[in-house]
Amino acid sequence: MLRTPTGGAVAGTASADDRPMSIGTVLLRLRDEFPEVTISKIRFLEAEGLVEPQRTPSGYRKFRGADVERLAQVLRMQRDHYLPLKVIREHLDALARGERAALPSGGGPRDLTAGGWDAEPGRATAARIGRAELLAAAEATESDLDEWESYGLVVPTAEGGYDAEMVTVAKLVADLGRFGLEPRHLRAMRAAADREVGLIEQVVAPLRRHRNPQTRAHAEATAKELAELSVRLHSALVQSALHIRLH
Repeated sequence: MLRTPTGGAVAGTASADDRPMSIGTVLLRLRDEFPEVTISKIRFLEAEGLVEPQRTPSGYRKFRGADVERLAQVLRMQRDHYLPLKVIREHLDALARGERAALPSGGGPRDLTAGGWDAEPGRATAARIGRAELLAAAEATESDLDEWESYGLVVPTAEGGYDAEMVTVAKLVADLGRFGLEPRHLRAMRAAADREVGLIEQVVAPLRRHRNPQTRAHAEATAKELAELSVRLHSALVQSALHIRLH
């Protein structure tokens, strides 16, 4: 089984043959481990020099197994280490030259060291990251982040910095932007999320006010479960509506 530099198995890249693949086939192979990856994302990584598929005389991309493996490594290092693409590219290029190159590591696979995130001096954790790290993770500019914040899509913590959920939000907003969806178009999603949070709070509020500590703890678990169900319902409704309108 193929392994990444971080020790993980490459999802869907081991194959008995190495026949050229279309970008659609590559997307399907990556989707098991990276459900949020899109064709636009793959093209972006190619434009940034992270992968170089062959081209047919007519200009179509043709990927090999090694290309899919490299894409999986890039996506995993972004997801697990929040590394900028420049650092990822340099790391993979060093490995390709046969050099020994270790990724930054801390107390766990989602930690970064040396000027990273600010849990305490000299040590960084994924609990909260700084502005520069968020920009790197989302592959965004300062003006992008300013605009996202002005629309309430990305919100820093009270202490400054951003939590892991905001990193996910920023990445998704950036990916949607590559399809032409601007922050002003996403205000309705922000408003819908706030309404869903209000519904969840109505359910768990009585549990949080209870004197029993176990009941209060159960409130947090209930809130998380309701949030997951809400996300699944939203996805199912969107998929159902698209199916009806497109068929």
